[in-house]
Amino acid sequence: MYLVQHLFEQHGKHLGLDLLAGASGLARRINRAEVHRPGLSLMGYMKGFVSSRILVFGKQEIEYLKELDSPTRDLRLKNILTTMTPAVITARGFRPPKEMVALCEKVHIPLFRANATATNLLSRITFLLLEEFCPSVTLHGTLVEVFGVGVLIQGESSVGKSEAALGLIERGHRLISDDVVRVKKKEGSSLMGSGPELTRHLMEIRGIGIINVAHLYGAVCVRHDKGIDIVVKLEEWDDQHFYDRVGLDEKFIDILGSSVPYHVLPVKPGRDVVLLLETIALNHRLKDMGYNSAKEFNAKWLEAISRRQRKRVLS
Repeated sequence: MYLVQHLFEQHGKHLGLDLLAGASGLARRINRAEVHRPGLSLMGYMKGFVSSRILVFGKQEIEYLKELDSPTRDLRLKNILTTMTPAVITARGFRPPKEMVALCEKVHIPLFRANATATNLLSRITFLLLEEFCPSVTLHGTLVEVFGVGVLIQGESSVGKSEAALGLIERGHRLISDDVVRVKKKEGSSLMGSGPELTRHLMEIRGIGIINVAHLYGAVCVRHDKGIDIVVKLEEWDDQHFYDRVGLDEKFIDILGSSVPYHVLPVKPGRDVVLLLETIALNHRLKDMGYNSAKEFNAKWLEAISRRQRKRVLS
């Protein structure tokens, strides 16, 4: 549930919002990731008008309202400012008409003023709302950036996820989040992972405790968010389990409706997990460039078999 109060507290300073009236309505819900300029609705044409959108009054709307007499102005505003309206913003620093101020105060609609243009406010607020309203999920794991690839390391508790991530950081790679990863699905089905603000840049290492990666290794070893490109599950080595030795059959995992390449990495003493994670990331980059080592090997193998069969026929 996203409220006008959240928008004001999180982005009010960035947007330059100044609250003029309707403070009692800050708890109103924003149900749509849409911002609208009333335009034709101010003239009485209400077909297609949706009252549950944030309204932005630009230069044209304010000048039009000034040309109306007070009763007409009040009537037109009452048609569009309803109990469903989340908030109203006047652009370019314009002072809203007194009828608008009185109506917003009466109906408990937060009324803001901003110095930016209406077009600028429309694009910026729409982008912020799309960020808030995009599908999201919280996953257990550690998200790191390895050679520019977003790697989500998952596995059972105490399997060594944080230790592997710490080893990657030691080699110059970057931490996004440890233990809890918030994933949002952006436009175009891309997945963006980040960490809770409370635990940002922090890691829990058993036997040591909580460490601050930014303080220990520098700000260059952390970042706020990163797209999730691959998922690697660490699991204890099982001699009875068959592990893929070629990599021809690619596996995928579904996250918020998006298919993400998925690898199972068995762990046992003597295996350099950090090196293997780097190799998985580099191999993923090669595949993105159109080079697949497993498919190339398979093609050469099939060609070799075909040559042997032809030789047998000729002999």
